[in-house]
Amino acid sequence: MSRLFPMPYHSLMLFTVWILLNGFAAGNLLLAVFFAIGIPVLVAPLCPKEPVANQPLKVIIYFLRLLVDIVKSNFDVALRILQSNRTLKPGMIAYHLELQGDLPLTILSSTISLTPGTLSADFSKNKSILYVHVLHLDDEQAIIDNIKNRYELPLKEIFKC
Repeated sequence: MSRLFPMPYHSLMLFTVWILLNGFAAGNLLLAVFFAIGIPVLVAPLCPKEPVANQPLKVIIYFLRLLVDIVKSNFDVALRILQSNRTLKPGMIAYHLELQGDLPLTILSSTISLTPGTLSADFSKNKSILYVHVLHLDDEQAIIDNIKNRYELPLKEIFKC
């Protein structure tokens, strides 16, 4: 079965998008099945193996934590914007990474960028440092500890890296 569907989520996505874009005619259903099976079979050998998150409960907890942090950060950013611009202290942080692998690093940097008030700017060449722009930088170590404890360590547990 894995030979026919080496990337089952991609196959499902390809089938769904094709049908939504082209309609439910018999020819479109046949093409959707052809593309949903054919494209992943051709592309799978070219894709590097990424770590898999086999702990759905930890993934759900991570996602819920992120949602709560996004809501809290929205209120914090709104309060800071309503105040005078003179009170803002924007800054850059060089965050030293323990995570490895493209997928976990992408999720970490996306998480940081999704949270209002912070933005992942760039990785160092060897991907050991993530540069983060912060809207208001009072305590650099507190922000580093927050990223490490709320995001990086749970991702290390989820992806076992």
